Amino acid sequence: MSENEKIIVIGGITGGIGASLARKLCAEGRSVCGFARDSERIEALKEELAIPIDTVDATNPDEIGDYLGSVGNSSGGLGAYVHAIGSIFLKPAHLTSPDDWHSVIRANLDSAFFALRACTKVMQKQRHGSCLFFSTAAAQIGIANHEAIAAAKGGIEAMVRSAAASYSSKGLRFNAIAPSLTDTPMAQPVIGSEQALEISKRMHPLGDIGNADDVASLAAWLISDQARFVTGQTYVIDGGISTVVPKPKA
Repeated sequence: MSENEKIIVIGGITGGIGASLARKLCAEGRSVCGFARDSERIEALKEELAIPIDTVDATNPDEIGDYLGSVGNSSGGLGAYVHAIGSIFLKPAHLTSPDDWHSVIRANLDSAFFALRACTKVMQKQRHGSCLFFSTAAAQIGIANHEAIAAAKGGIEAMVRSAAASYSSKGLRFNAIAPSLTDTPMAQPVIGSEQALEISKRMHPLGDIGNADDVASLAAWLISDQARFVTGQTYVIDGGISTVVPKPKA
């Protein structure tokens, strides 16, 4: 059975990118389930898509391990896992408290590693599977006030490369996507301000910020059999912010 025929699990399925990906995959007739923590959003998305969604704390290694193990066993196979979980934290290092630091690491890097650990236990028995994680464009280029989140997400990129090497002989693939600021509910504290939004748009060479569908489209490809020869990569989707100096306006 190919990856495309087995179940796809989305962690953080009620978030902007997670929900967009779930809608896209369901429209394609794929078998999808997921988990999140916000019960109100869970019920709304379950009603919309008619798919199983559970309450799981991804920062708890036992909870996520039990959940992914159960899904893998009951479905007959875990084709792909997408870790659409994380946080946005924008403060310079000298204003970042130890509690802030640990919170950022726990929400982003800890949760990703616990998911990776659980997925590999299931997928290596199948000898196939694809895992996708999320980094940030701020791990590609220095952006002010991103020290903590860039460190956490940069760790995810390194983790993905190492896992790709460790499990390639088992037929497993691991990749990451590094978006810049994206129009999602999580980003509302930043883009909810018209002034902040305009500044963000001007920072991007394409003159706009991305949306959840932009990222979900890439995610759907990376976990599909169409990307069967892709592993250990971080794909940047950031309107050119990390690599392009825009031409000055006339």
